[in-house]
Amino acid sequence: MDKNVSRKGRIDGVYQEGRWKITQRGSDVLAENTQEIDVKYLERFPEFVAFRTPSREQPEVPAGEELSSSKRTPRELIEDGHDRLRNELVQELLSRIMKCSPEFFETMVVELLVKMGYGGSQADAGKAIGRSGDEGIDGIIKEDKLGLDAIYLQAKRWQNPVGRPEIHRFVGALQGQRATKGIFITTSRFSDDAKQYASSIGTKVVLIDGEELARLMIDSDVGVSKEVTYEIKRVDNDYFAEE
Repeated sequence: MDKNVSRKGRIDGVYQEGRWKITQRGSDVLAENTQEIDVKYLERFPEFVAFRTPSREQPEVPAGEELSSSKRTPRELIEDGHDRLRNELVQELLSRIMKCSPEFFETMVVELLVKMGYGGSQADAGKAIGRSGDEGIDGIIKEDKLGLDAIYLQAKRWQNPVGRPEIHRFVGALQGQRATKGIFITTSRFSDDAKQYASSIGTKVVLIDGEELARLMIDSDVGVSKEVTYEIKRVDNDYFAEE
């Protein structure tokens, strides 16, 4: 008897006490003295039917997934995939930024702010970097193209969290310049104490941590390039509206 057939279907034998023994169903099949065994004949056996039927089982849903893939629409699956790719790109950008020089980082920050509508031109904005000395301010950029107000910058390529003392020194530097607006940018993150302090003072200070910095870069096309674009279209009901 073919051992492999027995293992697949279990229709003609079982393995007992170190050897194969024929089952009652196997004995019944032999008693039929069938001259030819084809697919139609084998379809009598549920095991053979199950073997030929493609599996409909869904892969296990990863921990944290609220809905299985079978319950999601194609659009939801695309959006979920987009979010995952975006999060991976955020981490990749931060990794690349940490390998760059401090000068490159400062220039990149200025380019980002210009792309976001601040500072007028790249040349005008770039001249502000490093002009204000070492009083806790890394640069100054115009708030708008006309230069009606100025925003003072602090850009730190750090790995450790930024705490309240650093924000306190930055605010002191702003007050020394009689400035009312500042942006503190870091590649790491801000402690809860630092965020609470920044939100409680009269001086307007915006805190941008590493992940938000990377997302702003993605949205403003700084340091990234488009790889592929998918269009999702729908039926135009107005087109088919007959008067």
